[in-house]
Amino acid sequence: MNGSCACGAVTFRAEGPLRPVIACHCETCRKTSGHFWAATSVPLDRFHLTRDEGLAWFSATPIARRGFCSRCGSSLFWQPEGGTTISIAAGALDGPTGLQTACHWYMSESGDYYQIADDLPQFPTEG
Repeated sequence: MNGSCACGAVTFRAEGPLRPVIACHCETCRKTSGHFWAATSVPLDRFHLTRDEGLAWFSATPIARRGFCSRCGSSLFWQPEGGTTISIAAGALDGPTGLQTACHWYMSESGDYYQIADDLPQFPTEG
């Protein structure tokens, strides 16, 4: 599965299977993405950057860093420090993905301007 930022300065390939999408409503995800963040995940050995000219990293917390395009601002990746996986913004993937959203995390920090209308499980923190 291929993906990219909005301007194409960051492109990548992820070899499946990919984890179902998790919607994270934590404050940091909301602030870095502009809304809740929906992401899939894959082990690092199945993730390949094919272009990284615009890739920059930001450590919003001591436990993880976030990858984004420094040219167009696309929020692309979330990676735990010392982890073996990388989370990928579901919206950055090209074409039909076949992925489905599994649940909502960090509902205790969700914005007050929206309501979840699906019947997926909702957890106050991680699921």
